[in-house]
This record gives sequence, C-alpha cells and structure tokens, in this order.
Amino acid sequence: MRAILVDDEPDGIRTLKKLLELNCPEVEIEATCSSAMAAKQKLEEIKPDLVFLDVRMPGKSGLELLGELSVTNFEVIFVTAHNEYLLQALQFSAVDYLMKPVDEDRLIEAVERVKKRLTQKKTAGPAEILLHNINKAGFPLEMRLCLPTQKGFTIVKLEEIAYCEAQRSYTIFRLINNKSIMISKPLFDYDRLLSDTVFLRVHKSFLINLMHVKEYTRGEGGTVIMSNGMEIEVSRRKKEQFLVKMKEFFKF
Repeated sequence: MRAILVDDEPDGIRTLKKLLELNCPEVEIEATCSSAMAAKQKLEEIKPDLVFLDVRMPGKSGLELLGELSVTNFEVIFVTAHNEYLLQALQFSAVDYLMKPVDEDRLIEAVERVKKRLTQKKTAGPAEILLHNINKAGFPLEMRLCLPTQKGFTIVKLEEIAYCEAQRSYTIFRLINNKSIMISKPLFDYDRLLSDTVFLRVHKSFLINLMHVKEYTRGEGGTVIMSNGMEIEVSRRKKEQFLVKMKEFFKF
C-alpha cells in the first residue's frame, strides 16, 4: 500500500512513520506533508492507496482538505487528539481513526481493515458521512449513523431509528418506515456509541429512541409503546433512569 502521512507536528510524523516501519511493512510511505496545501499537491501527484490524515491542523484542517477534493479514491485513517464531539462524529461515521498518542495495536488493526477493503475494492464512502457529522457535532439527532453491512454500508439518520433489538451477537435496527437492518455487532456496542444521545437501554434486549416513545404503562418496570406500535418491557433496574430521561427530554 502506497501511503502519505499528513500531520503539522514533526513529532507526530516521526512517531507514526516509525510505528509503521516496525509493525506494518506492507505500507510504503511515499511522502509526508505538514499542511493541507502540501497534501493536496502530493495526492494529485502520487495517487496513494492510503492517507493518514491529521484531523486538526492550523490553517486548513484535514476535513476541509477532504471537502475540497472532487474524488477521494483512496482510503483514509484519521489521526486525532481527544475531542468529545469529534470522537462521536468519527465513531458514528464508521471510519478508521487513531487517537494520539498512537497505539501500535490499534494501528495494526486499522491497516488490516484498510487492506481488506482495498482487496474488496470498496471505496471510502463513510468519509463523506464524517464531513456531515462534523458539521452537526453537538447535535446528535441531526447526525447520521454509518452501519456496516455484508454488502457495504447503510446510512441512517438517528431520528429514523425507532429502536435497536439484540439477537444473539447481532443487532437489528428497527426503522420508522418499518424496515429493518441487521448488523453483525452486539447491542452493547451501539449502547455505548449512542450513550450521549436520545437512546436508552431499557432492557437487556432493547435500546430505544426516547423520541419514538408514544406511551408508558407503569408496572414493576413498566412497558413502553413505540411509534410503530411495538410494546417493549422496561426492566426494573432501568425504570428510574428511563423516567428521569423522559422528564429531561420532554420537560414534564
């Protein structure tokens, strides 16, 4: 894989270069760039398979660089320092990213995923979803979730998801148009990913969108009726958290 490293910090470039040389010998570093402008020129000249792109840089950011390109026929692994909203956008968009300081195990995993996608000749479409989510950072309901499927990926708005249902090690997304999408990831992963949004795990098998709750019936834990008519049990230990969140969102 022919690669370009883009980072405004020389130490960041040196560290990543060394980690790649030691752990990912299949990655050939064709160029290193310290600015978006220099990277744009190298992208046109080299036409790499892979770009390690620093998200935040002085002047033009890595995301602005991507937004300017008419074609992104290369894979991207984003590199970033911690930022709550940015991290959420990266996770929602299902892109590969590395946190600074870069962990070598995470680096190896990210490169392996890129190798697989290149073999399957799949494009880096989720990067476009990331650009949208960055603009909506801090407003989760307006963000989009990239769901990896066997054929590629599906993009859904959070407001379109009524609830998520666990089925063994899979998660079924139930959408408001009565469509369903099965994802080969456990519900736990999406519970964690959507924890700071309007979603709440009310039962071991259900993660619901509170905006789609139409009715609640009290009981030991209680039962909610969703916008699509589905009745979902609220576990006893989740009842208090559910009621607190509903009051928080609907101000009653």
